[in-house]
Amino acid sequence: MLDYRLLEALAAVIETGGFEKAAQKLHLTQSAVSQRIRQLENRLGQPVILRSSPPVATALGRRLNNHLQQVRQMEMGLVDEASDEAFKVRLTVNADSMATWLAQGLAACEISQQMDFDLVVEDQEVGLNRMRNGEVMACICAEAHPVNGGAVSPLGVLRYRALASPEFIERYQTHRYPERLTEAPCLIFNQDDRLQHHFLEAMNLPPPARQHRVPSSEGFVQMALTGMGFGMLPELQVAPYLASGQLTNVGPDYHLDVPLYWHYWQTESNAMKALREAVIRQAGVTLRAN
Repeated sequence: MLDYRLLEALAAVIETGGFEKAAQKLHLTQSAVSQRIRQLENRLGQPVILRSSPPVATALGRRLNNHLQQVRQMEMGLVDEASDEAFKVRLTVNADSMATWLAQGLAACEISQQMDFDLVVEDQEVGLNRMRNGEVMACICAEAHPVNGGAVSPLGVLRYRALASPEFIERYQTHRYPERLTEAPCLIFNQDDRLQHHFLEAMNLPPPARQHRVPSSEGFVQMALTGMGFGMLPELQVAPYLASGQLTNVGPDYHLDVPLYWHYWQTESNAMKALREAVIRQAGVTLRAN
């Protein structure tokens, strides 16, 4: 029989990325968290955490965390949803959805006021790793295939366009010489953001030589507006700037449609089902159809 106090300690270490932060989350001492992890490993006869910096779950640790996430779903379904007790809902989302349409979808759920959200921002191409490792209850990402024990619902398409300010385009003459984009400053969200690389590949150009890393969706737009670089921007987010001419196509007219999906556990509770359905309805209003 698994001891769920020990599994909660494992989950806290994985989710926070360290023993000290896990101790703070669980209101325990760091020594107590370490002791619980050792107890779990002694009972199972193998490690569940690699003591690196940050700690990394082993294959067994990931399976146990995945199991705990599904148990949490079932427990949520046992709670009276009319009670005053808040549901703790941890989601992986992509930054551009968070900056554009997702908040309306979360708010549209009738019981969202009973939910305490912990939104983990990851690039849409890699966000499913959190789900695969059992760290979150649901995930919005660009991957269509569900994880083991999971299911998936399509949301729609977020269209991106390769944009820059008119000043940037004039400075680098990219409208006349698209090949100059390779040497011009390029905006990326983080190390996982490959949208700009896909754009250059579509133009038969090598990867960007210069990059500004801007880990903020709103900051990304501001950097483009001020002429600091070009980047792939969500059409939904920058429509007013396109209309006013503050942003324009950096080269040939190009767009990239990124499909988004809601991943959830098959042990989905009624509360999470209500949330999923509200998000899907909002996506149907806001996003382009697949």
